[in-house]
Amino acid sequence: MIKINQQEIKTVGIIGANGYTGSELVRLLAFHPNVTLSFLYSRSNSGTKISDLYPDLEMVCEMVLTNQSEEVDILFLCLPHKESQNWLTQNNVKDETLVIDLGNDFRLDGNLGNRNFIYGLPEINKKQLLGAKSIANPGCFATAIQLALFPLAQKGLLNEVYTTGITGSTGAGQSLQSTTHFTWRNDNISAYKTLTHQHVDEILQQLISFNNNEISLNFIPWRGDFARGIFTSSTVKTDLELSDINQLFQDFYADEPFVKVSEKAIDLKQVVNTNRCVIHIEKSGNVAVIHSAIDNLLKGASGQAVQNMNIAMGWEENLGLNLKPIAF
Repeated sequence: MIKINQQEIKTVGIIGANGYTGSELVRLLAFHPNVTLSFLYSRSNSGTKISDLYPDLEMVCEMVLTNQSEEVDILFLCLPHKESQNWLTQNNVKDETLVIDLGNDFRLDGNLGNRNFIYGLPEINKKQLLGAKSIANPGCFATAIQLALFPLAQKGLLNEVYTTGITGSTGAGQSLQSTTHFTWRNDNISAYKTLTHQHVDEILQQLISFNNNEISLNFIPWRGDFARGIFTSSTVKTDLELSDINQLFQDFYADEPFVKVSEKAIDLKQVVNTNRCVIHIEKSGNVAVIHSAIDNLLKGASGQAVQNMNIAMGWEENLGLNLKPIAF
């Protein structure tokens, strides 16, 4: 670590900096007042400047990607799913280093050697995250859906849930696939992984711990014809009045800086390019629908990872995350 103007600046390394979540971390951390980027690790693009891969990073970060890691205070793992555990096993990372994994390796089983990963959804685990050294960042769909359901789960009001959610093409990662081509995505929509999405187990594990009884989650994800953002709609049965549900949600998120419960209809542009989640609730008869929207690369990934870092380090939760949405 180094000191600038008596402020202790923490050193940061990013493993997998060439991907979408890794490069998004570069954009955030380049302007974070309490950290400095020490290295950007990439096996496939070692020797290449990050700004050559992402021209928007010119004059923001001109670091050269490397296949060598260094000792740092904070380490972000932005590797493909199931690779973080292998990387940690094969590389010597000090116990005192804060490790934040953006993959899904530790969301369900958080143990690896001396490390016990805390599930990093700040709105429910803030106390556990304070001072943590190992954090499993939640999935993007999991974040949006859980934030829409936790206030009901806390009261034991969830039973059977039906959820649809649509995500932008960046949710599929940087590797080119047939369903991420512009010519396929443009003016198109499709369902995928119907009722079998990998985030379902993660969602249920957390919700059941709050709800204290079994929950059935029927989730249908959709591919959207836009680059970034997630919009979900969860349908549940409840006898609560709409005003009571709104009050329940308002009370639950009263002290959360990045969650807004709106009595007006919401849309994606309210959250794209921010670390926010906006929620809107509608009700007809005994059926309620909870809509939630996030940016999949920020509140659904890199922004939430920075939020978790801030909490773990004892810094202001919104440090480096005061971002404005793209309105038009």
